[in-house]
Amino acid sequence: MVRQQVLALSRTGVDTIINGDTGTGKEVIARALHEYSDRNQKPFVAINCGGMTESIIESELFGHEAGSFTSANKKRIGKIEQASGGTLFLDEIESMPLAVQIKLLRVIQERCIERVGGNTLIPVNIVVIAASKADLAKLSDQGDFRADLFYRLNIASIHLPPLRQRKEDIRDLFRHFVAKASHKYKTRPSTLYADQLQQLCRHEWPGNVRELRNVAERFVLGIVGDGFDLHSPSMAVDEHTFAFEQQMEQYERNVLTEALIESAGNINDVAAKLNLPRKTLYRKMKKHQLDKSNFKPSA
Repeated sequence: MVRQQVLALSRTGVDTIINGDTGTGKEVIARALHEYSDRNQKPFVAINCGGMTESIIESELFGHEAGSFTSANKKRIGKIEQASGGTLFLDEIESMPLAVQIKLLRVIQERCIERVGGNTLIPVNIVVIAASKADLAKLSDQGDFRADLFYRLNIASIHLPPLRQRKEDIRDLFRHFVAKASHKYKTRPSTLYADQLQQLCRHEWPGNVRELRNVAERFVLGIVGDGFDLHSPSMAVDEHTFAFEQQMEQYERNVLTEALIESAGNINDVAAKLNLPRKTLYRKMKKHQLDKSNFKPSA
């Protein structure tokens, strides 16, 4: 669903809001929107609006002319001007001071800026992608975010559900992070067993994709860190030492586990995918101690 939205929106070049909890991958989606667009040879410029004072974020976004304030010894190009031709990514836009929101609205409407301390209008050709962990519609209703800016940005929107609601993505994401970590640390990718897949699916992932990536790195390095850790099950020994029957049992368990993950615990889908009668499927799940509820997205 999200992949389809990204591919469709990347071709349009419209301003977009990405909404999702911390760690769900909002910047990854923003970069994908840029990379799949016809602007991909131009800059992708990101700025985090959180924790900045009004004067600092204004200078960061719009730049300034020499002498515009005490420490402005020379002209500085701002992030908006730097992104011209490409994409401007505004992370944590809900934290942007209201006074700066007014100036940003003018930029989005007119596609031109004035540097701090300057009088010249400078045209900019940008696509704006804003990300927020808060509900901007609700904030605008409460007067904590400018409604006109929200509606101007909200031409298109992408909502990223928390990872606990996307259990069908966990396996592929984890393997992707394991492959990246193995390349980074120059190690051989570790084998992921069915018991470990179940552990991944049972976890609630309060840190979302960011937490999953950290667990994958610890898994590759074989270290224990804070929070959830993926402990090797008793069967996770060199599979070449298994007797033939044990290897076949482990293979069957892996096939069942992966089908349950892909089908999000839907027994009808699993039975159809594996071409098994439901009675046989339940018997094999019982034998391998696989519980369908562990693979369903959390509410």
